[in-house]
Amino acid sequence: MDTQGDRLDIEIADDGKGMDPEFAASVIDPFVTTRTTRKVGLGIPMLAQAARACDGDLTVESAVGKGTTVRAWFGLSHIDRAPVGDMTATLISLVAANPDIDIVYRQIVIARSLFLDTREMKRELDGVPLNEPGVLAWLRDYIREGTSSFVE
Repeated sequence: MDTQGDRLDIEIADDGKGMDPEFAASVIDPFVTTRTTRKVGLGIPMLAQAARACDGDLTVESAVGKGTTVRAWFGLSHIDRAPVGDMTATLISLVAANPDIDIVYRQIVIARSLFLDTREMKRELDGVPLNEPGVLAWLRDYIREGTSSFVE
């Protein structure tokens, strides 16, 4: 979050199977999806629409076998920008439901930052599951403490 530049940036990256260039260029179309359970994909198209409605935009970079990066940016003070929401609850839910997936999260607000890497947590916990209640409680407190000085 850059208050001086009036911009909110979001980047989501994975190291999954990636997409070929033609498919990557078409994923902002809600009727393009790899899902077999439904014929629409709404996540990326809705994120693109929200960004564009707030003087921002969205890009998708992908390479087959290497993964995908989605970047979206928003006018921070734009009247139509939705609030960021409860990132603590979101992160706790992601970790609790997906303890075997590595999550790296970085939140930067002005000169303050929070960094979370579940790979480091797994090394320190030495076999204790990330979704163990005590670990999740510690993680909740860590995130809250790390973001308590952030101002949106």
